[in-house]
Amino acid sequence: AARGLSAESLAATALANMYAKCRRPGDARRVFDRMPVRDRVAWNALVAGYARNGLAGAAMEMVVRMQEEDGERPDSVTLVSVLPACADAQALRACREVHGFAVRAGFDELVNVSTAILDVYCKCGAVEVARAVFDRMPGKNSVSWNAMIKGYAENGDATEALALFKRMVGEGVDVTDVSVLAALHACGELGYLDEGRRVHELLMRIGLESNVSVMNALITMYSKCKRTDLAAQVFDEVRYKTRISWNAMILGCTQNGRSEDAVRLFSRMQLKNVKPDSFTLVSVIPALADISDPLQARWIHGYSIRMHLDQDVYVLTALIDMYAKCGRVSIARSLFKSARERHVITWNAMIHGYGSHGFGKVAVELFEEMKSSGRVPNETTFLSVLSACSHAGLVDEGRKYFSSMNEDYGLEPGMEHYGTMVDLLGRAGKLDEAWSFIQKMPVDPGISVYGAMLGACKLHKNVELAEESAQRIFELGPDEGVYHVLLANIYANASMWKDVARVRTAMEKKGLQKTPGWSIVQLKNEIHTFYSGSTNHQQAKDIYARLAKLIEEIKAVGYVPDTDSIHDVEDDVKAQLLNTHSEKLAIAYGLIRTSPGTTIQIKKNLRVCNDCHNATKLISLVTGREIIMRDIQRFHHFKDGKCSCGDYW
Repeated sequence: AARGLSAESLAATALANMYAKCRRPGDARRVFDRMPVRDRVAWNALVAGYARNGLAGAAMEMVVRMQEEDGERPDSVTLVSVLPACADAQALRACREVHGFAVRAGFDELVNVSTAILDVYCKCGAVEVARAVFDRMPGKNSVSWNAMIKGYAENGDATEALALFKRMVGEGVDVTDVSVLAALHACGELGYLDEGRRVHELLMRIGLESNVSVMNALITMYSKCKRTDLAAQVFDEVRYKTRISWNAMILGCTQNGRSEDAVRLFSRMQLKNVKPDSFTLVSVIPALADISDPLQARWIHGYSIRMHLDQDVYVLTALIDMYAKCGRVSIARSLFKSARERHVITWNAMIHGYGSHGFGKVAVELFEEMKSSGRVPNETTFLSVLSACSHAGLVDEGRKYFSSMNEDYGLEPGMEHYGTMVDLLGRAGKLDEAWSFIQKMPVDPGISVYGAMLGACKLHKNVELAEESAQRIFELGPDEGVYHVLLANIYANASMWKDVARVRTAMEKKGLQKTPGWSIVQLKNEIHTFYSGSTNHQQAKDIYARLAKLIEEIKAVGYVPDTDSIHDVEDDVKAQLLNTHSEKLAIAYGLIRTSPGTTIQIKKNLRVCNDCHNATKLISLVTGREIIMRDIQRFHHFKDGKCSCGDYW
């Protein structure tokens, strides 16, 4: 009461503050309105109470009323209280007004006011304005640097966030967890492993290794830099792992193709009684989609239902995508129909699912249904629908959608869209149109675009355009030998043996390897991997015996080995080599190990060759089995001597 305020007023201010903190703004307001004398302290208490409880509009309204009703000028405390409310409301105009008032009243000299202002500008997405405020600040403290670095990181400018963090360290400003978190995020986004390691060393020096949020960010950073081994080291060092630690590590494995590790971690997480959330499921379900075992798919689906997470739109979308990738597109469709809400990603997953199974017409119908339901497609939607058109040979529809992308939705096609378009035209035999499409591209074509062209040239035996495409690919310096192999096969088909030898020599010089073909068949909980011609399986003898018998059976119904797929060896050796292709071995093993009538599911890493495709159709006929094969590009459902792709793949 020293400032002439009655004890009653102080008590009332405290009471108003308490009500505001208890999220009872109405009561706070009633106490406040009954106060005989209201001073700036009381007004500030109410502003702060509203702002802290997310009542942004009310907080901003109070600042206006304190000036109108009681003639109280806001002070620095008022500003620092009301600014977070502006940020919560994304009220850029209000922030500008507060900023203007602060400058006029000279409050911008105060470091806490300027920091609060730049923080709000960042949160409202006006990072350049925030930087101007930051650069003009006469004295900056650690909080100011943190706010600016975090602002860049959260607004997607990783380069600037990292540059400012390095400047902060260089100027000897105290580094805290806030700036370290932002720097780690930036290193992950940019894939800067060396910078990330430096930040790791720094945070160890300043004792942040006991901060679990920092360690979680470290796991994510190493995962994004494709070093799950380093991420796992950090994960193992975290003594008190939170759910976020587990989620970060599972997601890291999934994104880096270590699907089995992701699933193992998920099981370990449950043994430790850490309760998964929707983010955990969205991280592990794509790993199960990659493994593509229908049994495990059903298990995780049931688990999602038991955890009451199956209607979360992200979990549901992941489940739809997983079922499609496990060859169960009809289950994916029924889940899609059951969805209470459909996000654009949900539509994308279903359209992509249909496309990868060769149901192009259905994919196109679904895309049209999506548009008429008022959902706006994004770049991924167009990629999925173009890919669906390509797999099903729907050339006119593909052309129409490619134009519509920019004309109707203002979306710029990316390299993948151009590649898919070339694939669509090339597969359909329109090689000249595909080539002129490439020439007219507004951006420099990437490897994927010329790669699609090269694939089409092999399909339609066009040596001239193949040479042109391969030349461009080699100039771009590919990491894998797949394009050299394709070109060598094109030459071999045309009996141009000198050229075959030249390409193979070039491969050896560059140290490029041919990717070995493998196929996996999943039986119960075991995964069996076969390579072409491999004999190291414990049941190799039985497998080759079963395969020999199969070949005899399918020859009886018209199978003729397609020796075009193999070159520069004698014909009888060719047939021998063809018979040991990895998918044939996997199918033979599947037949040995499963009871009659069971569907056999195979996954392989390369495109299925003509010979194996013909053979598998006939195997499905003579054994009465359905065989589902997922190759690098799509699904093939073989049944009764036919394939779902209609021999167009």
